Amino acid sequence: MEVERVEALSYGGLRELPAQFIRPAHERPENSKAVEGVTVPVVSLSQPHDVVVEEIFKACSEWGFFLLTDHGIEPSLIGRVKEVGEEFFKLPQKEKESYANDPSTGSFEGYGTKMTRNLDEKVEWVDYYFHFMSPPSRVNLDIWPKNPPSYRGVTEEYNVELLKITNKLLELLSEGLGLERKVLKSCLGGDEIELEMKINMYPPCPQPQLALGVEPHTDMSALTLLVPNDVPGLQVWKDGNWVAVDYLPNALFVHVGDQIEVLSNGKYKSVLHRSLVNKERMRMSWAVFVVPPHEAVIGTLPELVDEKNPAKYSTKTYAEYRHRKFNKIPQ
Repeated sequence: MEVERVEALSYGGLRELPAQFIRPAHERPENSKAVEGVTVPVVSLSQPHDVVVEEIFKACSEWGFFLLTDHGIEPSLIGRVKEVGEEFFKLPQKEKESYANDPSTGSFEGYGTKMTRNLDEKVEWVDYYFHFMSPPSRVNLDIWPKNPPSYRGVTEEYNVELLKITNKLLELLSEGLGLERKVLKSCLGGDEIELEMKINMYPPCPQPQLALGVEPHTDMSALTLLVPNDVPGLQVWKDGNWVAVDYLPNALFVHVGDQIEVLSNGKYKSVLHRSLVNKERMRMSWAVFVVPPHEAVIGTLPELVDEKNPAKYSTKTYAEYRHRKFNKIPQ
């Protein structure tokens, strides 16, 4: 099935947005501008342990989002991750199409464009590449780009580093809740926790004030660890306003996702966020979703529930949660 790619529209001399990309008036960036003078939390891992625990707890309970610095991933590796992703998207269209996915079969791995389910739904201004990075049992290397040839080596190296960061963050988040360090990781599947890579490519948009790269949403993951290129666009929702996230070279953008909100009984907030697009420049982001295996049963941790604080969320498998979220069925 031939899918129209956003990139092809963008570089095909488009002057005005097709109707399916024009957001309802209240969603358009021109009518919902970010608040001035507010900046998102930045947490350095080089600080004393107690300070890090406290700052991450505060950021995740008040924002559901923070920028992590001094995380130990070499800037050169982050640079190579971006480089191989950019190189893939520069390939001839025919070569990229050989990796096309088919969401109608439930398979999102590969090269794709988020298209609508029905006529009323608006389309986002983005093409993407999605695949599993971890654990080995979930990885299908046939789906990973063969070009550039260094893609596999770089991505495997990045996976090792992100697993370390994931472990560290889950320990810090557990401590913030007054729990043993290993609690959140074990609830999320232990060594079977999955890492999913999604490279988002937002090509230049002729009318960026009318469109969105990604509509407002929370991630269904436990955590999302993201690095962008230097073109701004990410905005997070805080106290009834959008807040623009400035680019900070080599920082990891850490999003709290729905599964951590459920486990923490709402102490940590799953962050509502969206992505804007640019008229002149291509924006890209590399999002790695930290998710439990499908069969993991996720519910509020018993240690956080008492008579004064009953569980706010129902318990279900991650597969069921995912199905409900995709199909917009209440949880």
